[in-house]
Amino acid sequence: MTPTLVRHHRYADSSAPVDTGTRARDWAEIQERMLAPLYEAVYARLEVGAGTRMLSLGCGSGLALLIAASRGARVTGVDTDRDRLALARERLAAEPGQDTGRAGPRARLAESVPAAAPDGEAPYNLLTAFQPIGCTAGDSEGLAPALASAMPLAVRGATVVLAGWGPPERCATAPVLRVAARLTESARAPRSGSGWRPALRDDLEEVAARAGLKPDGSGRVSCPFGYADVDSAVRGLLSTGLFDTAIRATDRTQVEKEVAEAMHPHLRPDGTVWMPNVFRYLVCVT
Repeated sequence: MTPTLVRHHRYADSSAPVDTGTRARDWAEIQERMLAPLYEAVYARLEVGAGTRMLSLGCGSGLALLIAASRGARVTGVDTDRDRLALARERLAAEPGQDTGRAGPRARLAESVPAAAPDGEAPYNLLTAFQPIGCTAGDSEGLAPALASAMPLAVRGATVVLAGWGPPERCATAPVLRVAARLTESARAPRSGSGWRPALRDDLEEVAARAGLKPDGSGRVSCPFGYADVDSAVRGLLSTGLFDTAIRATDRTQVEKEVAEAMHPHLRPDGTVWMPNVFRYLVCVT
């Protein structure tokens, strides 16, 4: 899917309130596609297809659902971000021109974990949590409870996939993300929340252990972050939420300026930005 890049955005005006709709669209049009290699690698390994009934936790604007549905899977997506969920409904509409308030016949969306699989369908046999953890202190704390509430909806022995950032030395974006920690610490704002931290080797395994899951393999996937220009890169990265703490501790304008400066080592002669990264995934069974 080719992203639509908009040159001017409301984040640039630090006096304006955050436009959550614009932010969600920045995620959908710029940033989410960076994780497509991760989705594809997992689906290929698990042979996702017509027999797959997938429940995706934190489905965002639905790209992972769309790719799974294109392979024949029946998918259900859950996300608390209403703006991203609205974009997912648009993507998963059954036919162009139809009511986009509903997903297609092989997909459904919800703001919370459903009480059961769709009527007349078997329980889920694949649970995914593709939102990468291991980059913000405490970013995994809500995942184990979410998995615990979802697992009763799955068949016994269902597959669960967790995703996270790879080692900082394998992620060119890590020094850019470190800006968030530096700005938060320099502002000395303890109430502003927990900032960025380096990914740890056992982040995914610790979540699996807390959720009572049994690891059954893992993998690493190259997910380079490529942008048309620095402006698009800043918008894409801010849409992840990883800089929210820094923005609260300082202001949006300062964060955008310093993130843009941190991009310089990755700026190509043609003005594009390219940052190679590695992400991890852990395959578990219930």
